[in-house]
Amino acid sequence: NKYLESSFPYTLFVQNEQERLEYLQGIYSTIVLTGIVTRLKVRDVPVLERLIRALFGDIGSAISVNKIANTLKSAKLPADNKTIDRYLEGILNSLLMYEAKPYDIHGRSLLRAHSKYYIVDLGLRRLLLPDHQQDYGHIIENIVFLELKRRYLHVYVGRSDKLEVDFVALNMRNEARYFQVALTTLDEKVLQRKLRPLKQIEDSYPKYLLTMDTLNKNADYDGIQKMNILDWLLEKD
Repeated sequence: NKYLESSFPYTLFVQNEQERLEYLQGIYSTIVLTGIVTRLKVRDVPVLERLIRALFGDIGSAISVNKIANTLKSAKLPADNKTIDRYLEGILNSLLMYEAKPYDIHGRSLLRAHSKYYIVDLGLRRLLLPDHQQDYGHIIENIVFLELKRRYLHVYVGRSDKLEVDFVALNMRNEARYFQVALTTLDEKVLQRKLRPLKQIEDSYPKYLLTMDTLNKNADYDGIQKMNILDWLLEKD
């Protein structure tokens, strides 16, 4: 449960919620003010901060510059595409967020399509968006992405024809691992929706279905291995 609040080591030992939030606020301010505003000489800080909030709110969703521009415009903080691109690059360079680019599984190459973005620490999201704590599907997807970043050289969003695989992880030998992530797949329709893209992949690299299920948590679907996310996080590399 504490991991959902933050993975910064100091926060794991803080019992007082206010002290934890103040610590996270300090980290956020340092990253934004020193790492982004100062380096990029940002003049309109509210636009940058609204952009960060928009990205935090849409973790795990494909994001386009036009979509961001519309979000800013609706908040009466208009910005042109060039500015948004520049701010987005600053956010990524500061390591506040990571980019997961789309990857053609059959062609084994990157695609020119919209990327997804994941936050470096869920505590920062909780700090800025306290009302976004019930979207557990996106939260566990973010956790899985961060662990894959730790274990593998590259992590992409997989595309197989018109279907999507949550993550394709490549090791140093360019060998792939495929991952689908869901809060639960006890509903048969959800299960089949998650399995369908994996079944379309013709190579023999390992394929995993990660969920929070404790029932049938180690099921095997024609070579697709289901695992409980907590067990997967705790397993040895």
